[in-house]
Amino acid sequence: MVASVLRLDQVLIPEDAPIRFGTDGWRGIIGAEFTFNRLLRAAQAAAAVLHQTYGKDREPWIMVGYDRRFLAEQFAAAVAQLLASQGYQVWLSECAAPTPAFSWAVKAEGAIGGLVITASHNPSIYAGLKVKGAFGGSVPTTVTQAIEAQLAQGDPPPVAAAKPDYQTFDPWPSYCAALRAHVDAAPIREAIATGKLQVYADVMHGVAAGGLERLLEVPIREFRCDRDPLFGGGAPEPISRYLAATQAQLRQQGSNPPTVCLVFDGDADRLAVIDGKGVLYTAQEIIPILIDHLARHSSYRGAVIKSISSSDLVARVATHHGLAVIETPIGFKYIGDRMLAGETILLGGEESGGIGYGHHIPERDALLSALYLLQALVVSGLSIGEYYQQLQATTNFYSAYDRVDLTLTSLAQRQKLEAILAEHPFTQILDSPVSHWESIDGYKFHLADGGWLLIRFSGTEPLLRLYCQGKTPEQVQRILQWASQWAVAVAG
Repeated sequence: MVASVLRLDQVLIPEDAPIRFGTDGWRGIIGAEFTFNRLLRAAQAAAAVLHQTYGKDREPWIMVGYDRRFLAEQFAAAVAQLLASQGYQVWLSECAAPTPAFSWAVKAEGAIGGLVITASHNPSIYAGLKVKGAFGGSVPTTVTQAIEAQLAQGDPPPVAAAKPDYQTFDPWPSYCAALRAHVDAAPIREAIATGKLQVYADVMHGVAAGGLERLLEVPIREFRCDRDPLFGGGAPEPISRYLAATQAQLRQQGSNPPTVCLVFDGDADRLAVIDGKGVLYTAQEIIPILIDHLARHSSYRGAVIKSISSSDLVARVATHHGLAVIETPIGFKYIGDRMLAGETILLGGEESGGIGYGHHIPERDALLSALYLLQALVVSGLSIGEYYQQLQATTNFYSAYDRVDLTLTSLAQRQKLEAILAEHPFTQILDSPVSHWESIDGYKFHLADGGWLLIRFSGTEPLLRLYCQGKTPEQVQRILQWASQWAVAVAG
């Protein structure tokens, strides 16, 4: 099921082939699916729908941003030029910056929306387009469906007379000020200055480079801070397969004083953490800590939103603090939709590392999450491992988790797997009976012993994702190996 090279059907794509939006925007292989012509068509349609949706009694004003990928600034400049020619007031970023910084700029400046050239955590061959609404987050599915419908109808008319040009802006100052308003950085700076806490950042060649240093106003040692559009041959995704070198470096540094390395994905909307022992902590461990910290040490309250693939400890900690729990399909846009529904939300998080806050913007924000996590460690005096173990003891809930991604080589494989799962769902997984299953997003099989296996297809890449939570790491690995072997055998 693993493809080592691109196939002809991936590179020989007609210019008029449909553009489809996934869980967060449109992504495609550069030079094949993602070309200047196709991007400009998508951007023009997206701008028209943003104007129709959010432009009532507003200037048709759109923010355009980008990440550090190959041709990102050239793609963004082309979009800015086109939209200005169509009568939009356009602000084009003068530098690469985090996606949440652009979402914040849209809301803070009162624009009707934003277009961000980024493929987030995808491998280097991808580029992408994320569409942000006037509220400061990813547009809902109804809007992306309207964009696809507009693309099918052809190019929309201009909204006004052509503007002379676009304006440039720096998104960092306003964004940093907004984050500092939520977190008092002084105790964190003091802990670093006095040697009580050692802080690193692995920015994975992405846009978070220099971000923590800007926010904390103290030097932060960074790994992989240079711009590398090839991402060292990997992908800017904060998961174990791309973090071995960083984990090894941290083990050499040691954990005295307590050490923490914040790991950011390519557009800085996802977060993971590595400690001084080289142990990786994902959102499955980070989110419960953040819930506990905010519930104890902030004035913010509200429900907790979790995606279906998130750890059950998230719900346990939320319930411990008397907070309601809402579960959604995978994709932060579903969390963002609930944040906009009017209910007070403390935070919403997903297994892949995206965490957002009801008191900020309905958007994943890894730098704000990093500040909150550092604050939690300073206030508690605990290492991240100690904090997580304390929460397990408090809730009497102990578990292990992991995820495996399998590459699909054809649409037929996906269809075959989906048909088998729908017609013959598992009743037993290894020696564990299936108590029940649900299909909110993919197929989630709950085991009689309290664990679960989730099988779903990625909305942004040709991948089959297998997620598992169990009582021990050994059980999790056995189940994932079993599920992988089943998928390979069925897909052929």
